[in-house]
Amino acid sequence: MNLSTRQLRAFVAASDHGNFTRAAADIGLSQPAFSALVKSLEEELGAQLFVRNTRNVALTPFGRLFDAFARRTLFDTDTALRDLRDYATGRVGKVHVAALPSIAANWLPPVLRRFREEYPAVTTAVSDGMSQQCVELLAHGEIDFALATTDHYAPDLRRELLWTDRFHLVCPRGHPLATTRKAVTLEQIARYPFINFVKHSSVRQSLDAAFGKHELNNVLELEHLATVSAMVENNVGITVVPTLTLYQFQRPALAIRDLGGLPLTREIYILSRKNRELSMPAQALHDMLGEHVRRLAI
Repeated sequence: MNLSTRQLRAFVAASDHGNFTRAAADIGLSQPAFSALVKSLEEELGAQLFVRNTRNVALTPFGRLFDAFARRTLFDTDTALRDLRDYATGRVGKVHVAALPSIAANWLPPVLRRFREEYPAVTTAVSDGMSQQCVELLAHGEIDFALATTDHYAPDLRRELLWTDRFHLVCPRGHPLATTRKAVTLEQIARYPFINFVKHSSVRQSLDAAFGKHELNNVLELEHLATVSAMVENNVGITVVPTLTLYQFQRPALAIRDLGGLPLTREIYILSRKNRELSMPAQALHDMLGEHVRRLAI
């Protein structure tokens, strides 16, 4: 059996109006075309749906049974089509993003607030973790895109440079490197007890590449910024961190010195999968992030 929504809409219109002429006008058909459409439906069903007279029509017993089916089918079809249109136009759906914790804390809150205002029916999820974790989530298809920096760039991922982060020395306010007026060098930093990050951290990878032959005097290797900040505050050692992480080190007992003269930077990318288009809401969030970062760079 092959019933069309056009036939079902004609049937429901006739049932509602009790008159073919008014029903035909309601759905924009001529009366002969409307009658032919109802007749084709009855032939497809193998049963009469209406009792006709010169002025009105009435449902047959079979027609009354079919009426409930037709309305339910049209409702389900219209609901499904509306949901598909909403998804296609970005009004509903889900966007899942992975980001470095520093990015999740700095850039995402204002961007997600704006996104929620413009796309209130779209569910958002954020996974914050190290760059390697972000890339793995993306490579396995578990997220839409990632905000990360990594030396382990997979060839099946697309990357767009978003930000070049500078680095800063963080030490207690009474530390010799906090009070010197001269530019701080890598050699000077390497002389003091140093609180470093775990090896799979993007910060650690940037530091290892920059210091090279200047071996750091690592006294601790940590993962979380808050722990590093507390250790420096208690004079366990000094550290070097990128601009986006400085919110964790804004403490009265700590001094922050710019290291702009040293070869210390890390590049942050928007990573996505090649040959796979983002959904409309994911693309919208992607574009909002790019716009937000461009404004910060001005």
